[in-house]
Amino acid sequence: MNEHQIQSTLPGIPEIPASHSQTFDSSSYLPATRWLGEGLRTAFFLFPRVAGRAPVPWQVFIIALVVFTIEATAPRVEIVGPARFDLQVWLSGWWSLAIFIGLAWWAFPAQATQDVSATRTGPRLTGVATCFVLWLVASLPNTLVYEALMAAIVHGWITGKVFSAPWLYWVFYLVFTAWSLGVSFFLIVRFAGWTWRAAVFALALIATTGLTTWQFDARAWERDYARNASAEDDKPKLRLTQQTMEEQQALWQSTVAAIAPERPGVADVYGLVFAPYASEDVFLRESTMVSRVLAERFDAGGRVIHLLNHGSSAKTHPWATTLNLQRAIEALAQRMDKDNDVLVVYLTSHGARDFKLAASHWPLEVEPLSPTELREALDKAGIRHRVIAVSACYSGGWIDALAGDTTLVMTAADATHTSYGCGRLSELTFFGRAMFDEQLRKTHSFEQAFARAVPLIQQREIDAGKDDGFSNPQIRVGANIGPVLRVLEQRLAALPPTDPSGSKTRP
Repeated sequence: MNEHQIQSTLPGIPEIPASHSQTFDSSSYLPATRWLGEGLRTAFFLFPRVAGRAPVPWQVFIIALVVFTIEATAPRVEIVGPARFDLQVWLSGWWSLAIFIGLAWWAFPAQATQDVSATRTGPRLTGVATCFVLWLVASLPNTLVYEALMAAIVHGWITGKVFSAPWLYWVFYLVFTAWSLGVSFFLIVRFAGWTWRAAVFALALIATTGLTTWQFDARAWERDYARNASAEDDKPKLRLTQQTMEEQQALWQSTVAAIAPERPGVADVYGLVFAPYASEDVFLRESTMVSRVLAERFDAGGRVIHLLNHGSSAKTHPWATTLNLQRAIEALAQRMDKDNDVLVVYLTSHGARDFKLAASHWPLEVEPLSPTELREALDKAGIRHRVIAVSACYSGGWIDALAGDTTLVMTAADATHTSYGCGRLSELTFFGRAMFDEQLRKTHSFEQAFARAVPLIQQREIDAGKDDGFSNPQIRVGANIGPVLRVLEQRLAALPPTDPSGSKTRP
């Protein structure tokens, strides 16, 4: 076989003309280590020296396996303590890989040409398999450098005020995304030249990156809160028996029947407190405290539904499930004046980077709650005036989904940081303690209480040694909810204090 007859080793790889190839024997090929080396050169925009070569099938498989393994395991370093790997989330990102291969097959010419612009630094490269391998390997430095930076910040290996600033993560994201796209464009030009197909390929990659960020931002690695809990302890556990199921149904009926009706001419406060994570007592204590504060401070006695998952609460509280949350909102909407009363919703649990609220009550299967599910339930019920507080890590991601002209929404953290105080030894979360247990016992203004609570939370996080940056609680107040809440504050300030049951006490 002469050099004009050299064929690629994978289907679809075209013949390389002699004028554009290096002469080599049909038995000659680049070893896998050489493909790795040339891929790493590509990551730093150096011309890959593989003209006339193509990887054999086993090399493609091995290199892909190595890269996928590194990319799947590297993000683990971003999490301190036990973590779990979500295979489904990881596989959901593979659709972009299929798009890259398909576009490459469409955009790359069947044969190399004498395009001068494409040969200034060397002969044009050919072959989808060649491009695929180089592209995979070139992604490794980007991934490893980014994860090393994240690990250094999360584990406190590098410290400083700048490393706790939320904008820094966006800077990192933009820089490393630009690096990744730049390497992809570099390869496209090396293989497709300066053509309109190459331009379409590049634009499609930009769109794919944006769509991935928008719709597929969930991380494959998340904290494993269940492993933090001791497998054997003396805490009560749920026994899912027929009797338990029947008791829950009866409890739900009595809870709904006990909701006090709205009072004509009075802007009443109704409450919904939701604590779906059964494994840690802090959520039991916090949700109970918030329910009492609403009854004592906001004249909401008899108007609060407390949904709770805990081993001790099967006979006293309806379960905190998404379906019960929707039913509770519907039940409250039927009793309240939906246009004039105010509904206060308090959610407390662990939060994830995909902004879902963790739910657990083994052996009962409980799905996590998303912000869109809560928004849809409130909209469907037609409840106009809403005050929503979310005490969870990354809870700032709930704000955009819940905000509106007649809504005040506040969160224990921004969308990129953890909150604090949700561990097994915590009495209350830092947000719940400062906001509800302290400041709302001094004022009826949610805005004032929030403003006073934030510096307290920040100082307590510093004192506790929180090493992944200030939680940065967030608040957004709709234009039309402010006047309603101020009228409510005046009414509540004129009332005598109440006891925890909600009944009035004498001055």
